[in-house]
Amino acid sequence: VDGVGVSETRMEGDQDLQFLLQGGDLLKVRSQSWKKTRYFKLQDDCKTMWRESKRTFRKKQTFLLDDISVVRHGRQSEGLKKNTEENVEGRCFSIMFKSQRKTLDLIASSEEEAKQWVSSLQKVMFNISNLSHQQKTEHWIYSCLRKADKNDDDKLSESEVKRFLRLINIEVDDDYAEMLFKKCDKSNTGLLSGEEIEHFYDLLTHREEIDVIYGAYAKTTGYMSPQNLLDFLMKEQREEVTLADAHNIIRKFEPDEGAKGKQLLSKDGFLMYLHNADTMVLNPKHKEVYQDMSQPLNHYFISSSHNTYLMEDQLKGPSSTEAYVRALLKGCRCVELDCWDGSDDEPVIYHGHTLTSKILFRDAIQAIKEYAFKTSDYPVILSLENHCSVEQQTVMAHHMNSILGSALITSPLGEGMPSNFPSPEELKGKFLIKGKRLNKLEASFVQDTAAAEDTDVTEEEESNDEDEEQQKKSKKKLKMAKDLSDMVIYCKSVHFHGFEDARKNLGFYEMSSFKEHKAMGLAEESANAYILHNVEKLSRIYPAGSRADSSNYNPVPLWNAGCQIVALNFQTSCSEMDVNQGRFLVNGKSGYVLKPAYMRDLSSEFDPITLTRGDWLKPKTLHVMVISGQQLPKVNKKKSSIVDPLVKVEIYGVQADVAEKETNAIENNGFNPEWNENFQFDVYVPDLALLRFVVKDYDSTSGNEFIGQYTLPLTSLQMGEPPPLLTVNPLTVRLHSRSGLFVHVMVLDAE
Repeated sequence: VDGVGVSETRMEGDQDLQFLLQGGDLLKVRSQSWKKTRYFKLQDDCKTMWRESKRTFRKKQTFLLDDISVVRHGRQSEGLKKNTEENVEGRCFSIMFKSQRKTLDLIASSEEEAKQWVSSLQKVMFNISNLSHQQKTEHWIYSCLRKADKNDDDKLSESEVKRFLRLINIEVDDDYAEMLFKKCDKSNTGLLSGEEIEHFYDLLTHREEIDVIYGAYAKTTGYMSPQNLLDFLMKEQREEVTLADAHNIIRKFEPDEGAKGKQLLSKDGFLMYLHNADTMVLNPKHKEVYQDMSQPLNHYFISSSHNTYLMEDQLKGPSSTEAYVRALLKGCRCVELDCWDGSDDEPVIYHGHTLTSKILFRDAIQAIKEYAFKTSDYPVILSLENHCSVEQQTVMAHHMNSILGSALITSPLGEGMPSNFPSPEELKGKFLIKGKRLNKLEASFVQDTAAAEDTDVTEEEESNDEDEEQQKKSKKKLKMAKDLSDMVIYCKSVHFHGFEDARKNLGFYEMSSFKEHKAMGLAEESANAYILHNVEKLSRIYPAGSRADSSNYNPVPLWNAGCQIVALNFQTSCSEMDVNQGRFLVNGKSGYVLKPAYMRDLSSEFDPITLTRGDWLKPKTLHVMVISGQQLPKVNKKKSSIVDPLVKVEIYGVQADVAEKETNAIENNGFNPEWNENFQFDVYVPDLALLRFVVKDYDSTSGNEFIGQYTLPLTSLQMGEPPPLLTVNPLTVRLHSRSGLFVHVMVLDAE
């Protein structure tokens, strides 16, 4: 059992790995008065960090390296800025997590040691992220074996075997556990060790559904020859392949050197091939930027966040620069900054008139600059909700100029007045400001401050349902610093007075923000007009103010109406965010997805509600067979709890395409459940459809518990003729990266 972690990270003898395995003391910082020494080390599985208190030697929390989003050197987190002095800058580092878990703020004994922790963690994290699914599974199983081995003797007693089965999420009766144990206990010692544990592992990981497929094609002394594999690839899998491709697969995936030498593929090699990226349900070509990125900016759906600075709810939770980092690392390309006057002439960001905490505008811009282009090279839009005095607006402009420098767009690209948006390609590595402007882009610039042609109404007030007379009375002229106004080039915020008014009176760069209910109404009642509006302009949608809990609305109907900037609360894990991340999973996670041609054409008659005939109608029949699952985790951590998994298959898209179907629940088996259930869906507009797999833990009394999900655009399904046998893998599970589904998908032209 020992040593599997080291070998699988391919880092034997590596100094960074040895440093983490040895571990050391770090000062954990919670507040100015709470700073305590904790001993941190990497466990032998090379994927779990563990800490203990020096004083009590009581075991403390562990966390997976896989759950770390980013490790930041220096006093970059809110906690370290607030609770430490500048003279420890070089000794500080913070660990941010993918989940809502609080950031870990730490101080090392020296600057060199802090740098060593940061670089070592980053290196091992990188190696783990590049492990294959098969390796991750074995990693996890071996770490469960170690946990089950309570007395650390590298042997398993019968009671330890039962404990292990529970750890890996299998409920078996005592008779079956005893039978398994006796079958493996060849030495009759009442303990499993060495090869007996391996035999036990093989029995557990036996995949009957793979046996059937492998058996049908392994015609060469119980193995697959290159020709046998070619037959499988051509008949079951997809695309044109050659005998040379089959040879390459054997060379790459066969773990047994003897079989590899004879050009044969064993069942283990076949399983490793099925878990490789080329057999995933997502078309591997769509993992890279594959779309035309030279179209005008408004011809793309843009991954967008609402009140990006908030970590939790909208009324009393914390604001943090870390929230910007998290959103940007998820591929978000439009972030929001609510700016208010702060003390010492420094503007602050928070949700005005609430109890949410405040952060400095300057710090937010610095964090955005640092993380804007880590996930995507394509432009970031800074959506300013400006409540500041003219004086502090000048400070805002100064900070953006000095921090963002030449990456900030402060004048139109090219010569003269533009007539259309530049493309994401032309704007790579650039920042655009969205906000109010004193005048039209065409006009000569006004000196110092002046009354704006529009009024000082923020988007939250803009969509209130009070009557227009009342609104007119309450409006006041906007005072703006010219420095800040001049930075608004391609995204000038204006009121929406109807599609006809926008067409006649607004420039291409003048855009409106819509509260979700207003936008949903337009998307239902005037869908084609909204689509045509968005062929020329940008639209931003944001959640209703009543969503104090930071819940989200369904973005799909707004995308169907051509809206580009559909802003969601990125900090909230929910089906709506899953669908958003599924939409932007493709095109290299660039945060930009090209709209279909009929949503970029001013003569388009496309209406997602009525679905009249046109290029958009490409009726398909989607066949999905949910075959089996692997290592589905238990969400409810009570010891008696074993998963009863079921799978829901959902279609999002135009109204006519929305559908969902679900399998039966499999009792007491999250380790290797089998369903073998078939579903069929009719899809009329595949360009706008998303396919979502959801795994839930069935509970007849309190409602089913979410286990994990995977969402992707229907047009990004890996496909070919004949239909492929694919794995949805790894399932995007909010707890573990090893979970997966084994499915068969087929998309046929509808008759």
